[in-house]
Amino acid sequence: MNTSADKSPVEQLLTPVQYLKGVGPQRAELLERLGLRRAVDLLFFFPRGYQDMSELREVQQLEENVPVSVCGVVEEIDERNTGPGRSMLGVLIRQETQFLRSLWFNQPHMRQKFTVGQRVLLSGKPRLNGLRWEMTHPRVEVLAAGEAPPSGRILPTYALTEGLTQPAMRRIVGGIAELYSDFVEEVFPASFLAEKNLLPIGEALRQIHAPVGNNQLELARRRFIYQELFFMQLALRMRRHKLQLEQRSSSLPATAKIDARIRRLFPFELTGDQQQAIAEISRDMQCEHPMNRLLQGDVGSGKTVVAEYAMLLAVAHQHQAALMAPTELLARQHVRTLSRDLRESRVRIALLTGSLSAAERRTTLEQIAAGEIDLIIGTHAIVQADVQFQRLGLVIIDEQHRFGVNQRAALRQAGLDPHYLVMTATPIPRTISMTLFGDLDVSTLKQTPPGRQAVHTYLGEEGQRAKWWEFFRKKLREGRQGYVIAPLVDDSADLEVQSVESAYENLANGELEAFRLGVLHGRQSTEEKEAIMLAFNSGEIQVLVATSVVEVGIDVPNATLMTIEGGQRFGLAQLHQLRGRVSRGSHPGYVCVYATANSDEAQQRLQAFVRTTDGFELAESDFQMRGPGDLFSLKQHGLPPFRIADLTRDSEVLDEARTDARQMLDASPNLEAEELQLLKQRVLLRYGGAMELGDVG
Repeated sequence: MNTSADKSPVEQLLTPVQYLKGVGPQRAELLERLGLRRAVDLLFFFPRGYQDMSELREVQQLEENVPVSVCGVVEEIDERNTGPGRSMLGVLIRQETQFLRSLWFNQPHMRQKFTVGQRVLLSGKPRLNGLRWEMTHPRVEVLAAGEAPPSGRILPTYALTEGLTQPAMRRIVGGIAELYSDFVEEVFPASFLAEKNLLPIGEALRQIHAPVGNNQLELARRRFIYQELFFMQLALRMRRHKLQLEQRSSSLPATAKIDARIRRLFPFELTGDQQQAIAEISRDMQCEHPMNRLLQGDVGSGKTVVAEYAMLLAVAHQHQAALMAPTELLARQHVRTLSRDLRESRVRIALLTGSLSAAERRTTLEQIAAGEIDLIIGTHAIVQADVQFQRLGLVIIDEQHRFGVNQRAALRQAGLDPHYLVMTATPIPRTISMTLFGDLDVSTLKQTPPGRQAVHTYLGEEGQRAKWWEFFRKKLREGRQGYVIAPLVDDSADLEVQSVESAYENLANGELEAFRLGVLHGRQSTEEKEAIMLAFNSGEIQVLVATSVVEVGIDVPNATLMTIEGGQRFGLAQLHQLRGRVSRGSHPGYVCVYATANSDEAQQRLQAFVRTTDGFELAESDFQMRGPGDLFSLKQHGLPPFRIADLTRDSEVLDEARTDARQMLDASPNLEAEELQLLKQRVLLRYGGAMELGDVG
């Protein structure tokens, strides 16, 4: 049997945790729950925070908003319900004759941490409330009987599972960091470390788990934040380079003759942004490797016209173009819009969705395979195995975040390498664009077409509802149309929000009884939805009472009014998309949102929504408030999650990493330099799957 001294560095790092000092079988089971099975897993299990014990203070030494740690005994526990789904926990801590009150709002799980008489360590920013010091949401560590509070050190805090304590975890990980850190191979060349002022990996691992001071801790954290972002940027650029080498698409140049023929179909002046986007797309489609471009634009910025140009460019070269929409409702609207815009042309358009009858589907598929259809508009039904294109030149994916990576890769797996244009009306924060879409070229539409009217947004007051409805009726009598948006289809006993059904009943028998109302929601059949939208489009329905099913892409130019109920239940991007349904014609729009803002976050969100109609500004505000969130999750885009980097906080490091990755690959396109082999191996190990799969954004 090999002794520890006989093992290679790699074998040491792969030591099962149960054989590590201070672990054993029982703790090994607990560590495994956290995904920690080997010594190396513990090394890269980074702390989620730190407590600075060099700032351990007596209560009488406290200063307002200066971070400190305070040790004391739990004297009193006060738990209260403060409203539906809301609570407050107050814990009074005694330090000899001095007291400190700690507060937690809407965190009922904190109650189980405390019992009267136990000694605890609190870390946070104190404030004086009257004559008593308070801390809101401090970090807590329970001290064992007789255990002295650690002082003069910076203590890491780890995400734990039940049965593990912070002191035990610190001892285990601290010991591993001391003994095993130098076994980890350095991935960066020495010259690169010196140039970027990065700590060597062994020293960085020791300092991140057992920092000797704040400066060393910051250097250690920066090393791993930079490494994580740099790896991602390298992977995205390598993926892009690989695609350009491996895949071949048809060259579809926009000759002067073709360009003039297409533009004749647009009887209006394009904005500067539209002209720029068309120029960028034309340049891409002229290449023999696939275009991979993201077209992002605020609501009403004219993305559809740019998409039409790209599709017509493909058709002009006897290629087919496919447009995938996230819902059948939107696919059908695209067909209506394209049929109207292209009525003077000979372009043949077909709808391909899951609701077609077997006979309709069979006929449509035969026409597509025979090249008798130029533009195929549909949902994910377009990427099913039985769809055979004759000569697919372009795929446009509308609202790309609604499609998974696997669906977008299906066409490539079928041996097709068309040009790709991904469209979104949800403006993407810059840092997200550089990461999740780092290998896409980006075209941005911010300008709105001439003649577009402003949208006025108000936060409704319950006492002023009668005035709003009076204004709503006045505009309806002038010939305008409107929406009433509710978050739910049916009433819920648990949620104090109005549903579509109850809003319809109340309005039809009350404020809007003199007008023609319709209902639209996701539970209706495709035929019902289509009939209602046609009736709304024609003006037969004056007011559409709906869920957020209308959020994406619905275009009724005469609709200028919107009432949003339960506004606190919608995200900021969703509210902005809903607002984008009004003022799509020549009349100004009016939106009134009613909400019960039951949290600071909801209040911030609503105030931001009312303050500006700039979708890019709102996207950045939302990103700062919530972080990347589910909409832009790394996992959804086929990328592993970050261990330590945070896109809301580390945007400057991301900029630096992106520049450095580009320079490194310019000098060594496939990282073929000998000194970069380990770096290349680690990047492929972490991002290899994503590089194979995520090649269409």
